[in-house]
Amino acid sequence: MAERTAPASAIPGPGSGPASPHPVPEAGPPGPPGRPDRAVVRDALGVGVAVGLSGFAFGVTSAGAGLSLLQTCALSLLVFTGASQFALVGALAAGGNPFTAAAGAFFLGTRNAFYGLRLSQLLALPRPVRPLAAHWVIDETAAVSLAQPDRRAARVGFTVTGLTLYVLWNLTTLLGALGAEAVGDTDAWGLDAAGPAVFLALLAPMLRTATERAVAGVAVVLGLGFLPVLPAGVPVLVAALAAPVVLWCEGRRAGRTAKGAAR
Repeated sequence: MAERTAPASAIPGPGSGPASPHPVPEAGPPGPPGRPDRAVVRDALGVGVAVGLSGFAFGVTSAGAGLSLLQTCALSLLVFTGASQFALVGALAAGGNPFTAAAGAFFLGTRNAFYGLRLSQLLALPRPVRPLAAHWVIDETAAVSLAQPDRRAARVGFTVTGLTLYVLWNLTTLLGALGAEAVGDTDAWGLDAAGPAVFLALLAPMLRTATERAVAGVAVVLGLGFLPVLPAGVPVLVAALAAPVVLWCEGRRAGRTAKGAAR
């Protein structure tokens, strides 16, 4: 949730750190015991608390963007993905069209669908529980779950991370929104910078490979380059082109390298 990725994901919030895929446990002879529940719970609580507290920044940012207390809290309760929430209120604060702002938030949130596909195999939760669990499929819960050695530990990690993060994110969102209303003009206090600052702090640890850093760099160039000439919210959509552009260039380079090696 708080733009809600291992401590720090998500923007942003509950947004923001993809993890490496873990083999899906298969039926077979019992193997070595997995991690003790206490260790899994400790790690999950660390992630949940660290990221959950950044909901305060979202509450401040949302209130500063003109959303009511009810609207701000509803976003955290019902959307619960920090990057998308920050993108939405950021675009609205800049005067963007609500539909454009919602489109940018939607595209940022699509990554959770891919996490869901992976976690559905790993966790293998009972069918009645899946719709509820789907609401907690975010960067942080995916990272903690996929880091576990077996299904039981993954379920414990997912549940503790999701519960801790959901409760804290919503509580701190409420406190942030109330605090912003109390101080009045958030721009005068510089609190409007809290959201972007948290988003960048959560994003930085995710950039582990050269490709990821290249995508982030191109996205920044595209976003800032089009910021003065496009309506608010649209530069975020343009910046999304960074990933296919970088991957296409890397594919071309890999192809040339393979041809050179073949010769």
